[in-house]
Amino acid sequence: MSELQSGQVVELTVLEEQGSKWILTDGHSEIPLNSSDLQAAIEVGEKVKVFLYADRRGNLQATTAIPSILQGEYGWARVIKVTKEGAFVDIGSSREVLVKEEDLPPLQNLWPEVGDHLYLTLRTDRNGDLFGRLITEEKVNELYEGALEELHNKNIKARPYRLLPVGSFLLGTEAPYRIFVHNSEMEAEPRLGQEVEVRIIAVKDDGSLNGSLLPRKHERLGKDAEAIFEYLQSVGGKMPFGDKSTPEEITEMFHMSKGAFKRALGTLMKAGKVKQQDGWTEIL
Repeated sequence: MSELQSGQVVELTVLEEQGSKWILTDGHSEIPLNSSDLQAAIEVGEKVKVFLYADRRGNLQATTAIPSILQGEYGWARVIKVTKEGAFVDIGSSREVLVKEEDLPPLQNLWPEVGDHLYLTLRTDRNGDLFGRLITEEKVNELYEGALEELHNKNIKARPYRLLPVGSFLLGTEAPYRIFVHNSEMEAEPRLGQEVEVRIIAVKDDGSLNGSLLPRKHERLGKDAEAIFEYLQSVGGKMPFGDKSTPEEITEMFHMSKGAFKRALGTLMKAGKVKQQDGWTEIL
């Protein structure tokens, strides 16, 4: 029989109970199972399926809480804590797992936050300590699901798994579509593992996708109109800006072109929210 190792899921026999723990065996080695790591009642002589991990001293321990992600398997793991060491994730067991700092982006503002999800597998180091290993591009090429042309111009939810200066690579959260978003198609770079809504702008021959994090044209008009309306509300409902304002005035005050400003004003007027009179725009 092969030697028991951290990270394995094995079936062991209950040998005896010792106070607040149980002793399990494979016939050669004895492994402790703390009562706190026990999910259901067990009896001496019973066979129990457990997950093995190394404690702080490097000794093997068992838990009946089998992780949702194991060695050689990949899945989404929720970030539960971020420290200078890296990001700790929940793998569905009693043990949290660290994704080390060197595996995260060089810029710390792009590190995942609590609640984000990382796509990873489980690994052990020489001491048997568990850690999370982010998926590689090579592995993504093996796992991603080819997309159909009908996804073009659709919005899907996805999370970045790889960040590069040229853009971000994402995986769909509901289906493992591989999506590339060029940095020209985003207002700001997303965090690693952050859930975003990406619009599909191209379906490639290999089934991978190109996406955009920018809003559609009509959505952008809505955003501009909202910005103008919020400004109006903040200054008492009336402003000395309108169709006759110069492009320079518009750019300085609203950081948008005069064309975008006029379209946004048109949207607000059609919605019955504002009117223009004598060079002024005011809320109705």
